[in-house]
Amino acid sequence: MQGQQTGLSWLGIVRLGLVQSALGSIVVLTTSTLNRVMAVELALPVALPAALVAWHYVVQLSRPRWGHGSDQGRRRTPWIVGGMGVLALGALLATNATALMATSTWAGIALAVIAFSMIGAGVGAAGTSLLALLATRVAPQRRPAAAAITWIMMIVGIVLTAGIGGGLLDPFSMARLAVVASGVALIAFVVTLLATWRMEGPAVAQVAASEAPTPFAEALKQTLADPKARVFAVFVLVSMVAYSAQELILEPFAGLVFAMTPGQSTQMSGVQNGGVLLGMVLVGALGGFVGGRGKGWMRGWTIAGCVGSAAMLGLLTAAAAIGPSWPILPTVFGLGFFNGMFAVAAIGSMMGLAGEGEGPREGIRMGVWGAAQALGFAAGGFLGAVGVDIGKGLMGADAPAFGLVFTLEAGLFLASAIIASRIGAPASSVASPVTGARHVQA
Repeated sequence: MQGQQTGLSWLGIVRLGLVQSALGSIVVLTTSTLNRVMAVELALPVALPAALVAWHYVVQLSRPRWGHGSDQGRRRTPWIVGGMGVLALGALLATNATALMATSTWAGIALAVIAFSMIGAGVGAAGTSLLALLATRVAPQRRPAAAAITWIMMIVGIVLTAGIGGGLLDPFSMARLAVVASGVALIAFVVTLLATWRMEGPAVAQVAASEAPTPFAEALKQTLADPKARVFAVFVLVSMVAYSAQELILEPFAGLVFAMTPGQSTQMSGVQNGGVLLGMVLVGALGGFVGGRGKGWMRGWTIAGCVGSAAMLGLLTAAAAIGPSWPILPTVFGLGFFNGMFAVAAIGSMMGLAGEGEGPREGIRMGVWGAAQALGFAAGGFLGAVGVDIGKGLMGADAPAFGLVFTLEAGLFLASAIIASRIGAPASSVASPVTGARHVQA
């Protein structure tokens, strides 16, 4: 089947990157903007939006099912477009639920649960199928650059939505929020339609007709029975816990230990994201030269990113002990840089591994790893915040509590590096140029 298709051109990769931008734009609206409105404008408990965001990650444990569906039809586009449609409608419903909370809290919460269920399902269906399409259509030597391009474009979508949408929300009102949310959802859906238009050729459907369908339970069992796929799922879970555990505590750390103002800690977050982008660009650019020819190249960068992230978290532990005299901005930039390296290299490895094994399994493999990623994100953010609270209770001070969590995160990244070293190199030497992609989510 795969030999009947040609590898994606750079333009094709950028087009699919636009889908990632659309995903990111809607997700940031629902997980960031609505989060703030519930907590600040409506003065609801902060635990409420946090629970809704966690729930949308839980729903994404259904990713293997969505991936299997796209495998059976050998058509990814309907699942991408359909998932984006569900995501867009979920975002609009979540906006209406937030407005309803102002007058009827419990009715609004009930509606929000449905809305965030749709958001999780939409992200799972569209995101998993998009990565499966990339995995089957990107040539081995382009995988590192493709991973960098698609994730950088997702970040761009998040940044543009936060900047432009945030500006349009002032002066704030629920009616204005509804208008902005509708605009974001509509634009994201139209962009997805245009980006996926005629992206898949007819050869996919022709081959699918000659293949007997595999029940989901059997396909999942076969995927989990593959040692390489199973170990990679463990790697994704552990590394995502490490990756996400610092997200909710880094700015509070800057405020409590380094006495930074909210504006200064936000700028520090920008420095970190700058490091992430640089790390992604570096791996993507170098991967275009040697990624398809050097066996184990992506695995090596994955390990280097994990080890480097662990080292930076070790420096943050030292920063917690020393205090404001520590050069915090270079340390945070370094953490972002190695995080970016790790993320792109891991996604590139995922692309290669997805196409391995018998039969059409790219979708369900991506689904299994996407489910592990969602679980890791949900657990990491929660455990990082709870770890700081427990540390404060045990040690009676902020700095050592943060230092303890940073040390545990470093240990998880080192464990991730060890697991990655045992996965083996992605198969990049197959004859077909299209054998063989996911959140920061989006």
